[in-house]
Amino acid sequence: MRLVIAECSVDYAGRLTAHLPMATRLIMLKADGSILVHSDGGSYKPLNWMTPPCTVKATDPSEEQVEAGLREIWTVSQTKTGDRLVISIAEVISDVQHDLGIDPGLVKDGVEAHLQELLAEHIETLGTGYSLVRREYMTAIGPVDILARDEGQSSVAVEIKRRGDIDGVEQLTRYLELMNRDPLLTPVQGVFAAQEIKPQARTLAEDRGIRCVVLDYDALRGMDDPDSRLF
Repeated sequence: MRLVIAECSVDYAGRLTAHLPMATRLIMLKADGSILVHSDGGSYKPLNWMTPPCTVKATDPSEEQVEAGLREIWTVSQTKTGDRLVISIAEVISDVQHDLGIDPGLVKDGVEAHLQELLAEHIETLGTGYSLVRREYMTAIGPVDILARDEGQSSVAVEIKRRGDIDGVEQLTRYLELMNRDPLLTPVQGVFAAQEIKPQARTLAEDRGIRCVVLDYDALRGMDDPDSRLF
């Protein structure tokens, strides 16, 4: 992983356009090809990012850009969509690189593991005609929680979270990109399932064609009696 702290501005062009004015920011370049631009606030959420596969090209600024105080221009291009992220750097404050090695992956807590087990047992929760292929379907970047088939026998990849946020959607997006390259699976649909899904995560998922499903833990465990409800 390469970590660059720089005085920079950022322009994004794609399905939407966005501009970040000149400020000091952290630029993360990960080994998987993703790039994230962070500020010193906003918790874990990047201000802007580009998912792999993408390419990064560093070029010298034009004379006009040099007069404006820029020293380097990074153009990040998304290979599939053609989206672009242009990072205009005025000053590099720090530039370090670390080899983090192979990550063992996320170890799910007891609730997430139990949700996966319960949803596999009651796969029809996702829809009529759904059938389970297997749990923990392995991909090159980690296991998908559930691989299923819908009533039309199309492949469905299901990612399960206790609380669904943007990171979970990004994780499922990466799985889908890989699985859709497999001629035995494609086309693969995505389902993001959680007890609670944050509005931002739902918006991102639906924008990417991923269906969101809110799971009722008690109902899956057979502890929810509809006849005893007041509402």
